[in-house]
Amino acid sequence: MESQPLPLAGVTVVAVEQAVAAPFATRQLADLGARVIKVERIDGGDFARGYDTAARGLASHFVWCNRGKESIAVDLKDPRGLDVVRRLVRDADVFVQNLAQGAAARLGLDAAGLCAAHPRLIAVDISGYGAGGPYADKRAYDMLVQCEAGLVSVTGTPAQPVKAGIPAADIAAAMYAFSGVLAALVRRGVTGRGGPVEVSMLESLAEWMGHPLHHTLHGGTAPARTGLAHAVIAPYDAYPTADGGRVLLSVQNDREWRRLAEQVLRRPELGTDPAFATNAARVAHRERTDELVGQALGALGTDEALARLEGAGLACARLRDLHEVADHPQLAARERWREVGSPVGPLRALLPPITLPGGDAARMGDVPALGEHTAELLRAVGMTDDEIAALRRDGVAA
Repeated sequence: MESQPLPLAGVTVVAVEQAVAAPFATRQLADLGARVIKVERIDGGDFARGYDTAARGLASHFVWCNRGKESIAVDLKDPRGLDVVRRLVRDADVFVQNLAQGAAARLGLDAAGLCAAHPRLIAVDISGYGAGGPYADKRAYDMLVQCEAGLVSVTGTPAQPVKAGIPAADIAAAMYAFSGVLAALVRRGVTGRGGPVEVSMLESLAEWMGHPLHHTLHGGTAPARTGLAHAVIAPYDAYPTADGGRVLLSVQNDREWRRLAEQVLRRPELGTDPAFATNAARVAHRERTDELVGQALGALGTDEALARLEGAGLACARLRDLHEVADHPQLAARERWREVGSPVGPLRALLPPITLPGGDAARMGDVPALGEHTAELLRAVGMTDDEIAALRRDGVAA
């Protein structure tokens, strides 16, 4: 059977983007075959380039979010630089921006204005809190939105709320922007018209708060912070093993508890003991339940503990650090790692999670250097070498 092309082959995206939310959204589009033109500042580019130097001198956030893109560096405050972007947008299918609230409108790059001028264009505005309302102009960094959306209130221990260890608000907004573009492309295929797409970080993450939010709305109380434990199920936690590892165990029903008691704890009488026989009883006696499980698993090495739990048909996992994730046997067996090019040489990267069997492989292009494609893109919009030289000389392009 002939291989199917990538679904977004032939789609051109222009992105005036920075940090994580918009770049992660457009990286998904690039992986699926879209041509993504990344417009950056001339003085350092996307500020995520400077977050750290962990990826062999490059910033880990930037490497993660920006493979497969073409970088053009122009000064949007100069009319000549802004004109370059307008020319690029004229031939684009999708425009994405996540500038500070109001900045795109001042430049004439807001979604409503662009779509009025280009009826087939899909234009995406990603903001922290949305275009209206009392929070519209507030700064909206990921941690701040995690707090405003309540994620921090349900994450952590009973004594200490904590933010998520990943930029959850940025990722939520990115994935809704990505799916919003796909939906708008489908609609355009039917109607012939594009249109604006609006996504806010707060509204995206608030949607992800569905379970605790509905628990609170309809049950009256917010779920307690329980660390790795579960608020209403026991045993459900991470337990230390004899060799210094930790094993996460989840018992979902009383039949599983009986199997745990018989085959792992080697104390079958606990399976029918009224103090532990039901989940309600185990939650009521959580401290003693955890002590019993902890004693049994603490006498075993991690591999032995997992083998015994899996042999009993119980849900379990190894609590891995990130070095162990990088060497995860499942990712290796499924051949999920690739190398992508970058200004510092090849870097490891995971294949995108969307797999399209029978089609072309995901296009995992290089991580671009700042302004790496400026000259060729300026030529593509009709500029001569002399005009390009003048823009560089005047500091409008880099």
